[in-house]
Amino acid sequence: MAEKSFKYVIIGGGVAAGYAAREFAKQGVKPGELAIISKEAVAPYERPALSKAYLFPEGTARLPGFHVCVGSGGERLLPEWYPEKGISLILSTEIVKADLSSKTLTSAAGETYKYQIAIIATGSTVIRLSDFGVQGADAKNIFYLREIDDADKLVEAIKAKKNGKAVVVGGGYIGLELSAALRVNNIDSTMVYPEPWCMPRLFTADIAAFYEGYYENKGIKIIKGTVAVGFGTNENGEVRDVKLKDGRVLEADIVVVGVGGKPLTTLFKGQVEEEKGGIKTDTFFKTSVPDVYAVGDVATFPLKLYGEMRRVEHVDHARKSAEQAVKAIFASEQGKSVDEYDYLPFFYSRAFDLSWQFYGDNVGDTVLFGDSSPTSTTHKFGSYWIKDGKVVGAFLESGTPEENKAIAKVARVQPLAQNLDQLATEGLTFACKI
Repeated sequence: MAEKSFKYVIIGGGVAAGYAAREFAKQGVKPGELAIISKEAVAPYERPALSKAYLFPEGTARLPGFHVCVGSGGERLLPEWYPEKGISLILSTEIVKADLSSKTLTSAAGETYKYQIAIIATGSTVIRLSDFGVQGADAKNIFYLREIDDADKLVEAIKAKKNGKAVVVGGGYIGLELSAALRVNNIDSTMVYPEPWCMPRLFTADIAAFYEGYYENKGIKIIKGTVAVGFGTNENGEVRDVKLKDGRVLEADIVVVGVGGKPLTTLFKGQVEEEKGGIKTDTFFKTSVPDVYAVGDVATFPLKLYGEMRRVEHVDHARKSAEQAVKAIFASEQGKSVDEYDYLPFFYSRAFDLSWQFYGDNVGDTVLFGDSSPTSTTHKFGSYWIKDGKVVGAFLESGTPEENKAIAKVARVQPLAQNLDQLATEGLTFACKI
């Protein structure tokens, strides 16, 4: 097969690839210089939609509605935008070998691609129960959610199993968003997770108590402190029940699993320096290999605000790191410099009529403020994290755009807060006056 050559190649076709492409176009990339190689069959899209509006029975999101870069209020890059800009969008093509020393990529179909500069934007993949040898984990109607194909299969199952029963394995992002989406579709839903409360990597017990209470009021059952150890199937090979470690057996027509992800770095093992489970980069997302950059979920980068190396799995960082890398590439070619990447960690979620945002670092003592009762009419409440006498993190449920900006500013500025009782009393007022 003929070899194809490009000046720049982006390996991966997710959010980071789309935002990188937009930045390349802004920087004046010439026609024929840039290729995006993606194993997905569609142009880059805003992945968070898959666990939210894509699954709604009404006001449903569908492509081309959520191609990048609409998630951050930017222009929507339709599939035709790429050829219009002279960018080769190579879809349904999985790279199975990357030789960084010879700057050569090989696809599953045996095609070869040469590049001068590569951006690794391979993202993450889901952790599967079959990875742990869970019995029956390959049954039909057990779903994971990462790509649009996954979401399409889940939508079909929701239609086929109308008013059925679902078990959601996992109490993190996917667990909370998917159990809400299933409930909105009138599916009887049960969440199962081993931790003492939901979203333990971010939520305190107090924050989690609100969401667990709210979900239970919506009719979602929650089983904590145990895990799924097996699945029963019917004669068609479809999942019928979920066996729990504590001996309980739950009926299920649909199972959704959200037990975490892992960065897709296998192609580059032994070729690039790694740290904390990702590919080590500098503040410009350059790896240890010349002319190779890594962005988004796979990059372990210097988080300037906290003076440490971190890997961040979030769409906000995927967007911003991609833009930073492309700016750095063009700056180095022009003998110019760009500012260091100064990222403020940001996480958010939406489910039912709830919407929370978190900024900063969730370390140190915590202070809860506002009305965190699950039956609250406003459900406006939040939390601050205080370390060494400074507020380093802030969380807010049901904030206005102005209030969310205020908590972001608090996390960035890290104001002093000596009296925690006073901080709890002041609550949101503290953030709004910074």
